[in-house]
Order: sequence, then structure tokens, then C-alpha cells
Amino acid sequence: MGLINSTLSNIPNVEDLMRETGFSPAHMVRLYDRFAFLDKERRGHLSPQDFGAVKELAMNPIGDRIIGSFFSPGQETVDFSSFVRILARFRPVDENRPRDPNQPEPVNSRTSKLKFAFQLYDLDRDGKISRAELLQVLRAMLGIQVTEEQLESIADRAIQEADLDKDDALSFEEFRKSLEKVNIDHKMSIRFLR
Repeated sequence: MGLINSTLSNIPNVEDLMRETGFSPAHMVRLYDRFAFLDKERRGHLSPQDFGAVKELAMNPIGDRIIGSFFSPGQETVDFSSFVRILARFRPVDENRPRDPNQPEPVNSRTSKLKFAFQLYDLDRDGKISRAELLQVLRAMLGIQVTEEQLESIADRAIQEADLDKDDALSFEEFRKSLEKVNIDHKMSIRFLR
């Protein structure tokens, strides 16, 4: 896939990226090839439209939200380093990798994965998931599989069960707490070498 002769020497700042993200040399080459494949015009960056070539995202009902997460507000492109840092969130946690307490939390930690998931629901980026935002995402995910009444019931119940401060919205902490028993690492991990 992509450029056949990609090697680590072609990848800018590869050592720093591997240290920061935990990706192996083989992962980096594969990600570089994937980036090059998506960058059909060889501009050195990707736009939201370039991600349309990823069929899993094109078929995902919230694919546009996932693609949007690659871009900061006002940012229209993403370079290779940013691409790798974002994908590192989906790297399975390596339980054998020693953790330096003086370093920031790894980008693929449970908390980081939950923050990523939270932002997919927090459509207006105000730090809360309102009932309306939850309904909008549920509509996109479930579509015509359930009635509007069922969707509203799901949203109401989710807010009711997780809204500890009773403000009719979910903060990140409430969202995190409601997912304590969910295996986020399993649900939000991609195996990069297949």
C-alpha cells in the first residue's frame, strides 16, 4: 500500500514520534505508507476530504465526527506527525511498557480514549453533553433502526443515570464514571499491523 520504498529514514522526526506514541518502526512505516496513500496529491498534509478514501470512516454513521477530531477548530489540514499522534490514541495499551511518572499520561491511556469519545458527543465543545447532543449522535448512529420515541427514551435514561450533579447534561467526569466498567481499551483500539 502507498509508497513501496518507504523507510524510517524518509519519515521526519521518526525517533521522537516513536518515543512519544509508542509505535514500533514497523508501525511507523505502515502509517507513513497509509498517509502517503491518502495524500493522493502529495501535498504533505491531509484535508477532511482525503479521509473519504477510508471506507470504514465513509461507512461509519459518525465518520464525519471522527474525521473532524483530526482537526482543531479552524485547522484545515493535518500533517504526518499530527496524523500519527491522533492514531496513537487508538493503539492498544502496552501493559509491559514502563511508565515514567515524570512524563505526561500516554496518549493511548484510558483517560485519553475517554476524552476522545467524549468530544465526539460534545458537539458544541462546551465541556458538557446535553440531551440534544446525545440525541443527535444517537440519531446518526442508530438511524431508522429505532423510533424517535425510543431514541428519546435512551437519551433520557442515559442522562438520568449518569448525571450526578442533576444539571441535565454530562460532564467529562460523569461520562467517565458512567463507563467505569466498559473495556475502553478493547472498544477503542486498532490493530495497526495485520
